Formats: sequence, C-alpha cells, structure tokens
Amino acid sequence: MSALLPTRMVPKPWGKAQLPAPFVAPAGEAIGEVWFEPPAELSALLVKYIFTSEALSVQVHPSDAQTLAAGQGRQGKEECWLVIAAEPGARLAIGFREPVDAATMRAAALDGSIEELLEWHDVGPGDFFYIPANTVHAIGAGISLVEVQQNSDITYRLYDYGRPRELHLDEGMAVALGEPYAPRWRRKVPAGGAETLVEGPLFRLDRLDGPPDAATAKRYVGPVLVIPLDCMPTIAGEPVAAGSCGLAPALADVAFPSSGLCLIAQPV
Repeated sequence: MSALLPTRMVPKPWGKAQLPAPFVAPAGEAIGEVWFEPPAELSALLVKYIFTSEALSVQVHPSDAQTLAAGQGRQGKEECWLVIAAEPGARLAIGFREPVDAATMRAAALDGSIEELLEWHDVGPGDFFYIPANTVHAIGAGISLVEVQQNSDITYRLYDYGRPRELHLDEGMAVALGEPYAPRWRRKVPAGGAETLVEGPLFRLDRLDGPPDAATAKRYVGPVLVIPLDCMPTIAGEPVAAGSCGLAPALADVAFPSSGLCLIAQPV
C-alpha cells in the first residue's frame, strides 16, 4: 500500500485557476483547497492547502464540547495556518479589534460591517496562527497556506460578501466569542530551522529542517503525517514530494534529507 494519501482538489468561488507549483488546477476550474484524505490511523486530523483569489467567508467553528452537547458527536474544529505565500497587502482576520456583544455581532453580520469590527493581520510567508474553536475568522485574498485541523466539516458562516451561499447566523452566534485574538496564538516562523508549532491539546505539529532531533522523535510515538514543503523525504523507501502528504507507521520509518523543510503532525 502506498504511503501517499489520496489528494482531492476542491473548487471554491474564491479559489485560483493558476496554482503555485507543484499544483496544477484542472482547466476552467478555480481550486480553493487541496485535501489529503485522512487515513483511518489518523482520522482525527485533516491536512489541506488553501489558495485564495478572493476573501473567504467570515466564519466560526464549535468546540468538541459544544458538538457533543448538541448530539453531533466529536465534531469541533480547532485549526492552524502556516502562510507559505502572500501577495502584497494580503490579510487574515482573526478575532475582534475590541470586545463586542452578541447583539452587535449579529447586526454587523447582517449588514456586512463585521469586516470593520474584525482584527486584520497583514501576512507573509512564515506567519503562523493557531485558531481555537469559537474564534471568528476569515482568510483574505492573495494567500497560500497549509492548514492542519481537526477533521470536522462543521463551519458556521456569519457573512459571505453577498455570495449565494447559506449562512448560519443562529448556530454561529451560539458559539462565537466576541473577543480579541490573543497574541500567544500567533508567531513568525524563521525561514530555516526546526520549530515546534503546536503541542496539544488536540494535535501536535512540528516543522523540521532536516531529520528530527532526539527530543522531537521521542514526542512522536505511533503513526505520523509527513507534509514536505521544499524537500523529498521517503517513507519505507517511497518518495514523498512537496505538495503531497504521506502516512508513516512511525517517525523512524521516514528518511529525511540532511536539510529541507517538512511538517509532521499527529493527534494527541
């Protein structure tokens, strides 16, 4: 069985017809996301690339506790983003510039002024953001990023720039926090070197530059996802190129080149 996860290109109204290498969009389609089908061994995680030519909807996700309480099972979503490319002026919205109450948030979602209440962050390659459940957020135009998330398809759209897609104001307002985004959730990742990006409580994520050190190898026990950014590791001898995602039974089954950037991830 191949170590490579099946890839699925997902058209989106805000996607791109011209994707950065090594991705190629099918003729006539605007691809917004590239998904790697989650393997049974690590079904709690979903890895994807996101490419934007327009802004995504303003949205929010529930927590596991909230979906369990609603009888939906464990379907909460926490996620993180690593920006790999950004056009001049590209921005992400995360949280609010100042606290807002539920009535103000709902009214702003209805009339579109919620864009002005959100905190917009200018971004470039290496910007990293962790998005806790209940955080109102939006990805702006001109951005390419890698997203690692809980494997949930529950998204509540609060505002969508007039696009003819369903909104979920009641559900979204029930879980959205009208709070600023805490600075501890974001960082600038250096161009080179190993970095621990997430260490729980739901998953761990590291960026490697070459083989992992002993401390990192000790933390990753069992199956692990391997997402090369600019290098080609092998899993049991099978190459895993940039733009793909591989599943290794254990980190010891991965041969990393002496240098080169690669993400590794697993649920906690």
